[in-house]
Amino acid sequence: MKHLHFDIEQDGFYGAYWACKTPSNCAIIAMIGDDPEDYMARSCVKWLLKQDINVLTMSPAKKDYGHHNYPLERVETAIHWLKKHGIRKIGIVGASTTGTLVLTAATYFSDITLTIGMTPSDFIWQGFMQGKKDGCKEWPIEGESLFSYQGAPLPYMPFVYQHPQYWQCVESESKRNGDMINSWKLFDDSEKAHPITEAEFIKVENIKGKLLLIGAEDDVLWDTAKYIRRMEKRLAERPHTCEVETAVYPYATHFVFPEGLMKIMLPVGASLFVKMAFQSAKKHPKECKSARVDIDRRITATIESWKKATI
Repeated sequence: MKHLHFDIEQDGFYGAYWACKTPSNCAIIAMIGDDPEDYMARSCVKWLLKQDINVLTMSPAKKDYGHHNYPLERVETAIHWLKKHGIRKIGIVGASTTGTLVLTAATYFSDITLTIGMTPSDFIWQGFMQGKKDGCKEWPIEGESLFSYQGAPLPYMPFVYQHPQYWQCVESESKRNGDMINSWKLFDDSEKAHPITEAEFIKVENIKGKLLLIGAEDDVLWDTAKYIRRMEKRLAERPHTCEVETAVYPYATHFVFPEGLMKIMLPVGASLFVKMAFQSAKKHPKECKSARVDIDRRITATIESWKKATI
């Protein structure tokens, strides 16, 4: 797959641009995968290119698998590049931590007129790093937020457990529940110890165009269903111009990806992989697959509507 590569030092952001075969003035910034050119990112590109839109994949930095003080200016720079190269409509999509990132970015940059957040939170939390440290695979970074802007970390909810208790909590809960990863207690205990302040909440009312939020009740990384309901309430109480659609499924796990994307990533055994990752998928495989099929339909329809809309 031919594409253009971007580096932070030279271009101001780390990413890759994939043009669709059919000429289009629409592009989606896809923040899926640990690297803009890894297997997961390429799978996402293949799925999105079928929608006849250009794709710009982005991730924090080369071999940086954490999220800490990520400068939102990088998204801003990417938007400027897209506009300079003839893109009139810009969307953004992310899942898990980047689901939270795309919501945050969309509140800052009004050129984004389609925002798709899969399993997002409605607040910003403490920055973290992944790798190996004292037997831990992930740890929070003191004094750092998930994101920064104009050189300052954005206000964030601190984790109640710091290193190494942070990973010990995740590891013990994952083993206890039989999940690949389960960080529900980490987030739940942290919010109880530090109720989210207004400064830490994402100002979703500032998002423009179309907003699609997707989550599941059985997500064991965090309570995304609660977070989405809070965003619905926030939008109901505040003036906003975005067209909002939410979808919270009883069973879909943290992997609320479109079924078509899952089949590209895993042509054989997509459902089996999810069942191996999460106990809920093992107990409710049909419901989880049905949710992914509906998510596929929903996202495809949203993108098609956005392409046709006068924004």
